[in-house]
Amino acid sequence: MKRLLLLGLCLLLCPTGYASGKGKRLKAPEKTILKMVDPDATPETKALYANLWCIGLDGVMFGHHDYPSYGIGWKGDKDRSDVKDIVGSHPAVYSLDMAGIDDTKIRHIQEAYKRGGVCMLVWHQSNPLTEGPGKKYPVGTAWDNTKVVDRILQEGSPMNLKYKARLDDVAEAFRKMVDEKGRPIPVIFRPLHEHTQTWNWWGRSATTDREFIAFWRFIVSYLRDTKDVHNVIYAISPQMDAVYDDPVGRILFRWPGDQWVDFIGMDCYHGRNTAAFESNVQAMVEVRGLRHKPVGITETGLENDHKADYWTQDVLRVLRGEPCAMVVAWRNDNPRHAYGPYPSDASAEDFKLFDADEWTLLERDLPDMYSMPKNVTVK
Repeated sequence: MKRLLLLGLCLLLCPTGYASGKGKRLKAPEKTILKMVDPDATPETKALYANLWCIGLDGVMFGHHDYPSYGIGWKGDKDRSDVKDIVGSHPAVYSLDMAGIDDTKIRHIQEAYKRGGVCMLVWHQSNPLTEGPGKKYPVGTAWDNTKVVDRILQEGSPMNLKYKARLDDVAEAFRKMVDEKGRPIPVIFRPLHEHTQTWNWWGRSATTDREFIAFWRFIVSYLRDTKDVHNVIYAISPQMDAVYDDPVGRILFRWPGDQWVDFIGMDCYHGRNTAAFESNVQAMVEVRGLRHKPVGITETGLENDHKADYWTQDVLRVLRGEPCAMVVAWRNDNPRHAYGPYPSDASAEDFKLFDADEWTLLERDLPDMYSMPKNVTVK
């Protein structure tokens, strides 16, 4: 109902011609040219990319990590999510991990795509130098920041060949992400997230500026040029938790180059510090204009510490009217590690208000994300 009301309002008041709802096509307010990392991206991938640019002018997509796999008090139930249990619709964005990708996760991608949703993959990839059977946290995992990127970048070295084999597996996973007609499903991919941090082996404690930039480009070029993968939107996502003297500079920390990044995200675990959230959202919007690329909050949430009005006051109040494509809550693994809403959560009733607001978009509210919006060209 809210989308029908919004459509009528937009027809009366909005010169941009925006309207949300199943089957609708977005329209940029002026002729817009966007450039992708992959000029040979599939038509559906280019359309998704264009819609990521446009949709932030119409509202913000709500996403949730791992939502179809499990929730609070359940696991593996068909066509279920904690969000759907509350408001009757799945989140608009399905976030999942490339690490441990299997046929079940790929099936979830196929199901979300068929329903019209958007899929995004992060990658908690293990340290290729120290990984192995019997290794315990953090040794050998993504959290093991033993330096290795310099070895990967040495063409023909053992680590270089090992890592290319890893990327071969990633490419194969992308190839399996197809619809019922065998067409590739577009996905957003965050291969080196939170690179501003020290916990990971690709982050600032384990790489130099030059190494990180070269590593990012190596991953992209290998998947795009060597493996001919063309259904990927490449997203960078620094971690932005606090108020910074130069938030724009932090978002652009170790920037690989405009031709190497499609989407600019940020992982924002700011707790109750809404001033930090507001500051970083404003910086992200500024970067959107500087780099002419869609932006979004790729991870956020409070770890089972939601106040009763968290979604409307801490999240929606800051994002309303801002050209932000998405806001994605981290996973609901158990009551002590739950970042999104669930039926017995203190914020569940507030999430209903969040969902009912005209600015928020769940899966049922999405326009056709895989048809090119009007007034947009993607090169």
